[in-house]
Amino acid sequence: MRVLVTGHKGYIGTVMVPMLVDAGHTVVGLDSDLYRRCTFGSLSLDIPEICKDIRDVVPSDLEGFDAIVHLAALSNDPLGDLDPTLTYEINYRASVRLARMAREAGVKRFLFSSSCSTYGASGDQLLDEQAEFRPVTPYGQSKVLVERDVALLADSDFCPTFLRNATAFGVSPRLRFDLVLNNLVAWAFTTGCVLIKSDGTPWRPLVHIEDIARAFLAVLHAPPELVRNQAFNVGRTEDNYQIRELAEIVRQTVPGCQIVYAKDGGPDKRCYRVDCSKIARTLPEFQPRWDAWKGAEELYRAYRAIGLRLEDFEGPRYKRIDHIKQLLANGELDARLRWRTPDSKRTADHVGGGDRAAQVSAVPLVRSIES
Repeated sequence: MRVLVTGHKGYIGTVMVPMLVDAGHTVVGLDSDLYRRCTFGSLSLDIPEICKDIRDVVPSDLEGFDAIVHLAALSNDPLGDLDPTLTYEINYRASVRLARMAREAGVKRFLFSSSCSTYGASGDQLLDEQAEFRPVTPYGQSKVLVERDVALLADSDFCPTFLRNATAFGVSPRLRFDLVLNNLVAWAFTTGCVLIKSDGTPWRPLVHIEDIARAFLAVLHAPPELVRNQAFNVGRTEDNYQIRELAEIVRQTVPGCQIVYAKDGGPDKRCYRVDCSKIARTLPEFQPRWDAWKGAEELYRAYRAIGLRLEDFEGPRYKRIDHIKQLLANGELDARLRWRTPDSKRTADHVGGGDRAAQVSAVPLVRSIES
């Protein structure tokens, strides 16, 4: 297939794109590259790209694609809380607009990267895809709204699918440290303390970013009648953990560390466990390969290899919200999170689908950690 991946330079996208290419798909990326200075290790992607804000996509950008994998979004709760109106503008309205344009452009499949955070404050009951939505943040609410509105666009020629990812973990060239397992291992490695910021009781389902990519591949390869207007919890049912369980896994993985509870830590109303039997039953191609134990080991090895420091992952170098605030303070972004001064990387020739895309050479992206 010819696949457009929005947010291809993000945490999941930088891992998913090579897997899509290895599976034989022709991939084009679309990203405004807000985190171009936040590369962990190195990043090398060799695909055509559209250097554009998701809010500025036009129908001609989408011509000739068989599928869109829509990952682009303000990616976490603190960033979403920075300006909730921006979260709804980017995560909700721009996503629904993209889906509408995709249908009009003749794109057959639209894979939306949703989230199990839509279940929000649900306690310890096991939730399948029919469970009530109970989001507690603008980020979670935006995902609910996109699913609601894009579902109305489905017809015999347009096949949207909603992949509700469990809490992601794992090493990526655009590593996120606000995710629970990534964060716990980072604290353990840099300080010797596995810092729990809640009371340790909340439940989280976990899934490795490579396994998220495998889920998207399985949906792309599935007959449309199996996945049209369907939602899937992405992960494995056995990979639901309480935060204190994850902390113990980290304690046993990182030598010489101990578990510490933050003094102001209390119950976290974000608490949910999910049943992932539907995706296993419907899409047998989806075969997850990771669990929290393997993930903690991978993260520990990566942090050790790079020499991770506390000031890196808790500061603007890698922390999403602090990086955005720094770009705003420096005047590089405006209040709507748009670049003020385009540079050569961000104003590369746009490519669309069909023959026009074939005429544009791939744009190699090679990054290393900036000092």
